[in-house]
Amino acid sequence: MPRILLIDDTPEIAELLMFALRDRGFEVFATGYSPSVNELILDQHADALVLDCSAYDMSESLFDAVRDHPAHAEFPVIIISDTPEEADASLRSRQAQRVLLIPKPFTGAQVARALAELLG
Repeated sequence: MPRILLIDDTPEIAELLMFALRDRGFEVFATGYSPSVNELILDQHADALVLDCSAYDMSESLFDAVRDHPAHAEFPVIIISDTPEEADASLRSRQAQRVLLIPKPFTGAQVARALAELLG
């Protein structure tokens, strides 16, 4: 069962997404915004990360922190964004690999499909 770290700064959305992903066979650990994202990935033995922060720059800073960690340079990441054009441009400028962008509004099924794609 793939282990997913979900970072979401809206507890109600995190709870709904957790249930949707668990129903689709993922084990999910959810937390609010945390600059210690790499420690959480290691502590939870996560296979992928889902970022859903209300401000894209919060998700962007967490994504950069993950990519800066030597063991997580190609760690699978999904970013959920209400500014997908800005997020896409930012990710393209970084030539980001193993990251998928999901625009808001989104469904749990969309996130599950993206995770399945990233995890092979």
